Amino acid sequence: MERIKVLEWLFWQVGGLGPMAGQVSHFVNYAPNFPGDHSYSEKRYKNEYDRLLGVMNNILSEREYLAGDYSVADMASFPWVTAYKRYEVDLNKFIEVRRWFDTMKNRPAVRKGMDFGKDARNFGQKPTKESLKMMFQQDSNSIAKAAAEKKEE
Repeated sequence: MERIKVLEWLFWQVGGLGPMAGQVSHFVNYAPNFPGDHSYSEKRYKNEYDRLLGVMNNILSEREYLAGDYSVADMASFPWVTAYKRYEVDLNKFIEVRRWFDTMKNRPAVRKGMDFGKDARNFGQKPTKESLKMMFQQDSNSIAKAAAEKKEE
């Protein structure tokens, strides 16, 4: 039964929290670099992220970790909650998520993982034109072209 709970919460993260937090990240961090009004999209994904934190808050009011004991479900979910400040979320609104988050970030192995590569991160910095091109101007044609060029080498 415990394994099933872990898998349920892992799939919840993979199908919900991760993708929705990723969309919030896109509209908060990258969309402003492109023309157009992105306010509807940003609001839509922020609302969904808020809803998912509410789901977490409800289950964490019943147990210490998502599946009961500390598991891969917590490890997979934690990184998507760490960005709450950039997403303009008041984590204190979610008392149980706040408790869980503080517990998670103070685990020695989690702390070590969070500190690894910290100096190389560029969160909050304006992306370069080259990085925007790499992230958002690729399609199947550019991938086919790159593959063909690689074969010619």
